[in-house]
Amino acid sequence: MKKFYIRKLFGRVLYIFSVTFLLVSCSSNKDTKHTITALKVGQGHLAVSGGNIWYNITGTGKGIPVVLLHGGPGFGSFYLKPFEDLGTDRQVIRYDQLGSGKSDMITDTVMFRIDHFVKELDSLRVFLGLKKWHVFGHSWGTILALEYYRKYPDQVASLTFGSACFDIPTYEKRAKQLLTTLPDSLQIAIEKAEVNGNYEDPLYQEAMNKFYSMYLVRNPIQADMDSTWATYNAGIYVYMFGPSEFTVTGTLKNYNATSFLPQINVPTLFTVGEFDEVGPELVKSFSDKVPDSRYVLFLGSAHMTPWDARDESIKVVREFLTSVDSLNNK
Repeated sequence: MKKFYIRKLFGRVLYIFSVTFLLVSCSSNKDTKHTITALKVGQGHLAVSGGNIWYNITGTGKGIPVVLLHGGPGFGSFYLKPFEDLGTDRQVIRYDQLGSGKSDMITDTVMFRIDHFVKELDSLRVFLGLKKWHVFGHSWGTILALEYYRKYPDQVASLTFGSACFDIPTYEKRAKQLLTTLPDSLQIAIEKAEVNGNYEDPLYQEAMNKFYSMYLVRNPIQADMDSTWATYNAGIYVYMFGPSEFTVTGTLKNYNATSFLPQINVPTLFTVGEFDEVGPELVKSFSDKVPDSRYVLFLGSAHMTPWDARDESIKVVREFLTSVDSLNNK
């Protein structure tokens, strides 16, 4: 009788252990598939160090959410609005970095640092309660995306680098080469301004506009341009980059992160325009350093690929993010 009781008790313990193990295993499998809790759609503000940032959540898709990091630094996220079309697949988080767009305007240069913007970005992730998200950066936003991944790799499901600029000294050489395609009078005006520091000279401004029409955006929509410039913070741009896209004098002047690229171990997509100021060759060299990354060239487009190659950009990014989600759900 005693032996029978012990065997029966042992059997129950074994049964409970087996059921518990199965439950834990099932729970673990769900975690690896990144079960997503829907975010509240709409606009909001989040208090971060130095002020409040504006964000907007759109879409009802069930895939891993994507956050959009705008360029500049100092421009807002308005020009990335086309990527909200990805909302049928996943929720899209568009936000303005502190000092830009609809976020609080700031003038304190202590805030104009990469590490500040990285912390600010992760504050948004924590606030939204996301374990992981896809990170999409364009132009300066690619630097922010890369440095965010460097500090928080476990929070990143994938990286998309639009018109990446991870080697500013080489980029600056490329920009100077592009200046040779401008009329001689404008090249002389640029040289004079860079010597005397008078970047408000009408001819320097004319040179900027000519350069931008060739290598920044080729198919602008005036209303979108007006909306983008309306919330531009020149203070951040000049302090971190310089007075124009081809005169680099700011704190990013010597930025070079190419040695880190081989350490990226999440799915990565690089895109660039055919006439992009950063140069297809330079972006391709970045892609070659990242294991198994994808590279896409948008024909006929300049730097502002979300405008110059709107439909193709959305298609390429959509297919990439969907393929990453499918891997995470296996």
